[in-house]
Amino acid sequence: MPVILVANPKGGVGKSTLASNIAGYYARQGHAVMLGDVDVQQSARRWLGLRPPQLPAIASWELDAKNIARPPKGVSHVVLDSPAGLHGKKLENLLRLADKLLVPLQPSLFDIQATYDFIQSLQDAGSALPPHQRKPALALVGMRAKDGTLSVQQLQEFLQGLPVPVLGLLRDTQNYVQLAARGLTLWDVASSRVERDLAQWQPLTKWLDA
Repeated sequence: MPVILVANPKGGVGKSTLASNIAGYYARQGHAVMLGDVDVQQSARRWLGLRPPQLPAIASWELDAKNIARPPKGVSHVVLDSPAGLHGKKLENLLRLADKLLVPLQPSLFDIQATYDFIQSLQDAGSALPPHQRKPALALVGMRAKDGTLSVQQLQEFLQGLPVPVLGLLRDTQNYVQLAARGLTLWDVASSRVERDLAQWQPLTKWLDA
């Protein structure tokens, strides 16, 4: 069961947007997917509450008799939306679960600094894992990127200097905002409406399916 962790200690970088659209992609492919929110804000759970029932299903955590959250039976893919400030033991525990770790960041100095520090902490946390523990595949994706801006140029220069795969930059568009407000993803509307965005997702979905 593939587990995709979306994480960055910086708040407001687009983790929930990325996680919900990954879950939507898997659901549209016919997979039994769960979107699990480990953020106290429970953004993903509230988004699931908006999702129209006629769309491909995306499950949430299931609570057992001891109030312990587990993936529902039959789930084949798990997407985890993590909290801001993720570090220490909580980060190590999530790394043990994850097969792939996707780090979103926005083109701002604060995001760049936070992401650089996070990559360093990932290396430290990975070193703390048992030798037999497989480390999750790591990749980055830029969020809310505006073409031709200095901030995007600075972000691209930063990303080029990292020994981490970069899956591209997702543009700054109201499509994500408007879809999220209705519990939708890019894969829940006519492709002609979001053609440019789907094209930007192609390297990302290829990485997810690899």
